[in-house]
Amino acid sequence: MPIAPEWGEAFQRRFKTKLLEAYGMTEINIPTYMPYDEGLRPRSCGKLLEEWFEMRIVDPETDEPLPPHTVGEIVVRPKEPWCFMAGYNAMPEKTVEAWRNLWFHTGDAGMYDEEGYFYFVDRLKDCIRRRGENISSFEVEQVLNRHEAVAESAVVAVKSEFAGGEDEVKACIVLKPSYRLTPEALLDYCQERMPYFAVPRYVEFVDALPKTPTEKIQKHKLREAGITPATWDREKAGYRLRRS
Repeated sequence: MPIAPEWGEAFQRRFKTKLLEAYGMTEINIPTYMPYDEGLRPRSCGKLLEEWFEMRIVDPETDEPLPPHTVGEIVVRPKEPWCFMAGYNAMPEKTVEAWRNLWFHTGDAGMYDEEGYFYFVDRLKDCIRRRGENISSFEVEQVLNRHEAVAESAVVAVKSEFAGGEDEVKACIVLKPSYRLTPEALLDYCQERMPYFAVPRYVEFVDALPKTPTEKIQKHKLREAGITPATWDREKAGYRLRRS
């Protein structure tokens, strides 16, 4: 989980330790680290180890490189032999798919800034595109989970009625025992803490979220469920957003 500005500095002071962000996965090693001699930069996973790796943020559809502060797919390739995986065991088709256009496609959404710092945004399949804006489900969940009545949440994309592959944002909410919360009150809370385009259109209160035996939320089940009879729709309810 990325270091958030809400607790990063406080954690370092309390435990008298230094936090270092990095980005990696089994297939690609760890191509970015936060420089040890620099201060905390919340949500950044550091700078590229240029001696060993190349990294780009590209358009997921075209593989064209994207400019700073634009969310796209993280792609990586090595500069030195044997610092990457050689391929997926007995799965040549999957290896070729991941390595298309001579870059390893991580399936992660990210961006970078003008100073060369990279930022992990979300898994690409969990990144929601709404009205031309890329929305991180993780970022929305962080806001929702800070509400005093919310035990946990999961944010997923549901298909919009508009053409062009656009999504709408749905929030599935588990409330803490004895707490009550209306969808309108939840969205009032969200509007004060996130961009208007990221505020969920759909809200559904559930008793529990589907999880794996290791307690990972199974978002694919929530996406497959889509809009259910228990889903509240702010547009049908006449709830209006304040665009600021």
